[in-house]
Amino acid sequence: MKVKSGDFVMPGDVLGVSEQFLPDKWTYDDEGYIRASVLGTVDINSSKKKISIVPSSGNPAVLNVGDSIYGEITDVRGQRAMINVQKMKNTSRKLALPYMAAIHISQVKKGYLEKLTDAFRIGDIIEAKVSKIMGDNLDLNTENTENGVVKAMCTRCRAYMVPTERKDEVYCEVCDRKERRKVSTNYDC
Repeated sequence: MKVKSGDFVMPGDVLGVSEQFLPDKWTYDDEGYIRASVLGTVDINSSKKKISIVPSSGNPAVLNVGDSIYGEITDVRGQRAMINVQKMKNTSRKLALPYMAAIHISQVKKGYLEKLTDAFRIGDIIEAKVSKIMGDNLDLNTENTENGVVKAMCTRCRAYMVPTERKDEVYCEVCDRKERRKVSTNYDC
């Protein structure tokens, strides 16, 4: 696709190749193809060989390494949990892309964690920091005390749970069950 400054593009549209341009604001490199991350118009800086997008409506939130996010655990398998990123912390703006994220067992907490299911379960809402960005995929980290599960769901009855006196434990008041989690200091009762 040959684009020029002023062209209207949609998220995911190919703007060029990485040999032509460097991705700048609201663009990203997807295996050598530069793509638009938001709806807007193309802006090409020929002297710096950079291509960017001017968003059509307001500035959507774009995640950077170190940003905090909220997301829902969608899968927990072996060494990795999958997260559907819902929102960037401390902003009301919508995310520019529908981000999917993963967290490796080694990035969950300081020290040894035997099983990932002792930290996260499907349906839990977590707060995490972005540690790596690859297009619209993220790697996350929850090693800090404020990061971790902020809302846990009981694996038996699916009711929301409350934290107990013990660190990294939650309790279901509906079915009288205790479960382990990597509980955030920001847990929402």
